[in-house]
Amino acid sequence: MDRRRLIGIGLVAVSACGFGSGAIFAKPVYAAGVDWLTLMAWRFLFGATLAWGGLLLSGVRRHALRRMTRRAVAVALALGALYVGNSGTYFAGIETVPASLAALVVYVYPALVAVLTLRYGRRLSGRRAWAALGLALIGVALALGGIEPTAAPPFLGLALVVASPVIYAIWIVLSARLSGERTDRVGHGSEVEADASPATALMMTTTAAVYWTVALAAGRPVLPAEVPTTAWTGILGVGVLATFVAIQTFYAGTRRMGAAQASLVSTIEPIWTITLAALMLHESLEPVQLAGGALILVGVLLAQTA
Repeated sequence: MDRRRLIGIGLVAVSACGFGSGAIFAKPVYAAGVDWLTLMAWRFLFGATLAWGGLLLSGVRRHALRRMTRRAVAVALALGALYVGNSGTYFAGIETVPASLAALVVYVYPALVAVLTLRYGRRLSGRRAWAALGLALIGVALALGGIEPTAAPPFLGLALVVASPVIYAIWIVLSARLSGERTDRVGHGSEVEADASPATALMMTTTAAVYWTVALAAGRPVLPAEVPTTAWTGILGVGVLATFVAIQTFYAGTRRMGAAQASLVSTIEPIWTITLAALMLHESLEPVQLAGGALILVGVLLAQTA
């Protein structure tokens, strides 16, 4: 295995654990009385601030920012706006949906990516993508069908969680195209990271701007004095690990290996989330839900191996 791909695997693995930790950090924030919109505003403010700090402190990355074309800047801003849909539906959903169940449902996105890349990205061979999508959807049905009626989350929460992977799959494919997945130019080392840095900084800035505009317009208690002290640890965890680190490493890793193969490495994400939810939030899944999760992961593996 070449060094470029090996680095890509490591970056995407770090990203998966970062993303998978987001729901675990968010639950104590919600318990402190902070809603998802306030959490998202601060999440992306922290993420964007760190992204710009890392970019401006590096001469190579500043040069990469100056090299960006107007089209690349416009696409990065558009991706940031689109990310509002994915992040908002997921974190609004887990206000009422257990983190472990949400991790299973959301993880249908790699199979969706596999189908989308048949037309819009680095495609996978054969009919695996469609078979994988079918397995993943059956798995989601089992995961949702295994919910006890007396403990069922609100329908709106479940609908939001289901919508999140659809939006995320579209975002991943578009993000990979922006990062140069379909070009012939091969970057190495710091060059690849520099290319990723300005794009992710612009994306997170747009996402933060949208959330802050909506939160302030809606009169949400988003100002620092209005946020409970006990919520800040979770907010920082979501902002730093589940946003800045996760997005930056996923973007850089995807450039090295492609969107579909990066999704294969991300298979560890739901396992990571379910394990943390069991250890830290004392959540558990029914056997039928675990069977559904296994089908989802089988679908992902089927789609991404060729």
